[in-house]
Amino acid sequence: MSPKARPHLLTSDFVRDQLALRAVTANAVRTQPDGDYVLYWMQSTHRFEENWALRQAILHADRLGKPLLVHQGLDPTYEHANDRIHTVILENARALHARAERLGFRYQFVLRRRRDDDRRVVDRLAARAALVVTDRFPTAGIAERTARFVERAPCRVDLVESHAVVPSGAFVKEEYAARTIRPKIAKLLDLALEPVEERPASRALSDAIWDSLEVDRLDLDRLDVAAEVARCEIDHSVPPVPFASGLDGARARLRAFCEGALKEYAERRNEPSDTEGSSRLSPWLHFGQISPAEVVRTVRAAGYQASAAKFEDELITWRELALNFCLRNPNHGKLKGLPDWVHKTMEKHTDDPREAIYTRAQLERAETHDELWNAAQREMVRTGHMHNVVRMLWGKSVLLWTARYKQALEHLIHLNNKWALDGRDPSSYGGIQWCFGKFDRPWFDKPVFGVIRPMSLARAREKFDAEAYIRMFPR
Repeated sequence: MSPKARPHLLTSDFVRDQLALRAVTANAVRTQPDGDYVLYWMQSTHRFEENWALRQAILHADRLGKPLLVHQGLDPTYEHANDRIHTVILENARALHARAERLGFRYQFVLRRRRDDDRRVVDRLAARAALVVTDRFPTAGIAERTARFVERAPCRVDLVESHAVVPSGAFVKEEYAARTIRPKIAKLLDLALEPVEERPASRALSDAIWDSLEVDRLDLDRLDVAAEVARCEIDHSVPPVPFASGLDGARARLRAFCEGALKEYAERRNEPSDTEGSSRLSPWLHFGQISPAEVVRTVRAAGYQASAAKFEDELITWRELALNFCLRNPNHGKLKGLPDWVHKTMEKHTDDPREAIYTRAQLERAETHDELWNAAQREMVRTGHMHNVVRMLWGKSVLLWTARYKQALEHLIHLNNKWALDGRDPSSYGGIQWCFGKFDRPWFDKPVFGVIRPMSLARAREKFDAEAYIRMFPR
């Protein structure tokens, strides 16, 4: 579809087809006809633009003749709740609040500061809702939280996935490699990228209903993010890092990438010391602050077809392969999620001598014998980022430095999810499990690795300027 072509109306067959592949009705409870509104519970897709769950909620609201309420909450009980993650979410909430009235949405944000505060605001809101729509997302504890809510909900609950460009429902089974999902994505990609008009629900939520909800909304007009974060019962040892949270920050980063590194992306992406050589958009994508479809359209419009194609393959093929894995495989965070050939080779090599054994605390403090690995760990701890090239080496090396493969996997997931801005994401689990052989094929047999693809920190120094990278993150 030409960029100048008219976007699809929200009521078009195109939108219905997309939602049919993204939406799941999670329970058998019927719509409450006397409900005051349709509730959209924003969990993983922290944006109004190209938000398929929000679009579904708008269609339901118009069908039922109800207004729409957009609710987002944050509590201190999620895994690795810390200052870094809280800050990103709260700063984006302030940006959403600033856009909500202009776009025609009633948006509220509720912050639970203490772990013993169990007010279950969503339950109270659902009790007055005709229907609830929320995000379908397999990681970051969202799937488990949603499942518990669905069991309690007094009305119908729809789950809608907005993480992918090509709807996840287009793939009915677990895909085992990029080569199996890539051609399937290619058939649907251009269609999935076609734009849709954005509009609010036809009926506005009245002031009377808004004022009667009796929720302790955060005052986002006067929000002091740092002060609020300090008041929360979370891990204050993981500090915030410089990050322009929100759609404006994401678009600024995307624009800088398209005007800078995109032209030479195929080469520059392999140099970790080149801080502008990759897009570094993964945190904004993880928090759902920008649509991946918008990213693709923007990159395509910038030109540089060969580089754009390489970037698209990483953004779409590998990202949506990871989403498919986490949606379809309940063991995506365990060794059980790996193929049979990996289990066979691990069993054969489980007692192989390791070159070193490090505790999780030593790894977290970057106290290994290899300064390249230590620099990668320090980059993540200090900035919330880790360059993709060293991230693979970082993960593979831990297999060699733990007594058991299970410990290695647990260490990597813990470190990544605690410190990385894009942690707790399907791509995090996909990338870490790739280090153990997921999405890959058997290689030549080696100690510890077995037939899992090996990677060497020593050989990496021949491929990029490791010393320049190490100097960027000194002890």
